Amino acid sequence: MQKYLDLISKSYSDYWNYIKQSVLFELNWENYFYGLILISVIVCVLEVLFPWRKNQPFFRKDFWLDTFYMFFNFFILNLIVLIALSNTTAQVFNDVLGVVGLSVSSFQLFDINLFPYWLRIFTFFIIIDFVQWCTHRLLHKYEFLWNFHKVHHSVKQMGFAAHLRYHWMEPVVYKSLKYIPLAIMGGFTAQDVAIVHFFNITIGHLNHANINWDYGFLKYILNNPKMHIWHHAKELPEDRKDGVNFGITLSLWDYLFKTNYIPHSGRDIEIGFEGDEKFPQDFISQELYPLNKK
Repeated sequence: MQKYLDLISKSYSDYWNYIKQSVLFELNWENYFYGLILISVIVCVLEVLFPWRKNQPFFRKDFWLDTFYMFFNFFILNLIVLIALSNTTAQVFNDVLGVVGLSVSSFQLFDINLFPYWLRIFTFFIIIDFVQWCTHRLLHKYEFLWNFHKVHHSVKQMGFAAHLRYHWMEPVVYKSLKYIPLAIMGGFTAQDVAIVHFFNITIGHLNHANINWDYGFLKYILNNPKMHIWHHAKELPEDRKDGVNFGITLSLWDYLFKTNYIPHSGRDIEIGFEGDEKFPQDFISQELYPLNKK
């Protein structure tokens, strides 16, 4: 037990030091703090230059709440629970396997570090995105998970900051399911993670931005604002009630598995979900909402 307590303590101290180094510019390419700010500023400027919904105010409904969610979920949440939970879970998993004479490496189908650099990045990106697509479908399919995911879908005016508006339980689910393929793939570097993560954040911001883009023929590969707006549509056909357009970064999976849906321009559609007028409007109440559901 002491080993796990020491691991939790070290996880907190290491992550706190990382946050301080980030803010003080002591990190380079792995500086997620200023990376998030830079990406957010760029996409924000694009919203001003190329607005899709021209009548939507710059400081749209819940702009500041979504901005708080961005920094809370990206940094503070890690400090509170996710870093310690992730590291401890990984250690417990390794210890359980050790009892029967196995290790995580026993399940590795390949070692990603043996690949050429471009193929390592590409493989890491593709596998992680597909796992996230599958996880996203689960969040819509099962009511217990949907009650957590409602926080993200409670957005009523779309903008880039809505990207990181989600309940703290969501990354727990995502990270838990991602750990399995990551273990099977073998080792990967921090730089690999940073490159993929910054790309995903950029596409995710753009998906939620007030921008009239679909990237032309690339729309069949990359998720985009004109596709993702339909994922947030309040009204969907009866045979699509579990949701549509589940892509995180790639739209490819939706086209492959027939969950794509773009019937017409979604510029002026109402977004949200049935009964969202009764959904809490403040951060604390939104975080507690799923816990109060029977």
